[in-house]
Amino acid sequence: MRAEDKVILITGGNAGIGKATAAALAMQGSTLVLASRNAAKGEVVSRAIRSISGNDRVQFMPLDLASFESITRFAENFKSRFQRLDVLLNNAGLVASGKRTETKDGLETTIGVNHFGTFLLTGLLLDRLKAAGSSRIVTVSSRVHARGKLILDDLQLKEQFSAMKAYAQSKLANILFTYELARRLNGEGVTVNCLHPGMVRSSFYDRPSGLKAKLAFGMIKPFLIPVEKGAETSIFLAASPEVEGITGKYFVKCMETPSSPLSYDQELAQSLWEISEQMTGFTYPVR
Repeated sequence: MRAEDKVILITGGNAGIGKATAAALAMQGSTLVLASRNAAKGEVVSRAIRSISGNDRVQFMPLDLASFESITRFAENFKSRFQRLDVLLNNAGLVASGKRTETKDGLETTIGVNHFGTFLLTGLLLDRLKAAGSSRIVTVSSRVHARGKLILDDLQLKEQFSAMKAYAQSKLANILFTYELARRLNGEGVTVNCLHPGMVRSSFYDRPSGLKAKLAFGMIKPFLIPVEKGAETSIFLAASPEVEGITGKYFVKCMETPSSPLSYDQELAQSLWEISEQMTGFTYPVR
């Protein structure tokens, strides 16, 4: 299919690697939907990308992944406008600033946004992905997933919260979800892959809190890569013919790479899937 005939949705497309990814894909001529919580910024970025790319099929739609109500409303709105979805790029994510907070639905914010929000959005749009005939789901994870552990009876980290622990388990959840969804969608024309973008010089690292965090940031800052470099693997998985038909894989620097041993635990993935359906109240149309 020609790039200009595709419909692509990018969450968190108004900043950082999401914005760089959106700009590159817009240059290819696809219909592009940027979804994020900040409506004012989203509209500004959409206009800028339309101007730079010459592609007038770039638009913004509001989406708050910390709210199941917002996700459901977004999906209904999207499906009223589009009959197909060729690429869903789950790019949006966050790391806690230090203090434990909760989403509107009472979930620890990091896993609530990074995993449960992504899980629900993907499920609600699955019919449009299937309708495309040959579509792709791409989720931005992190190599930090290797430090993650899932304590299934305390995914909300009410007992022992730390920002890094929350982030690492949410990124592990991204990969477990990717592999499990790929298994369940086998043969249905939808591929599912995930990636580590690299340590990117973006707003993600803008506000380290606490002395240890500031010292750590000072050490890693010289090694951070530009957002355009960090976006390369997302662009590759979203658009390259080289990965046509490849599913259930983890990529780093546009190369298929093994993820952590724990990420291949199918029993853990199935348990997380069941919990995710319970927490979101959404049952996937694949078993």
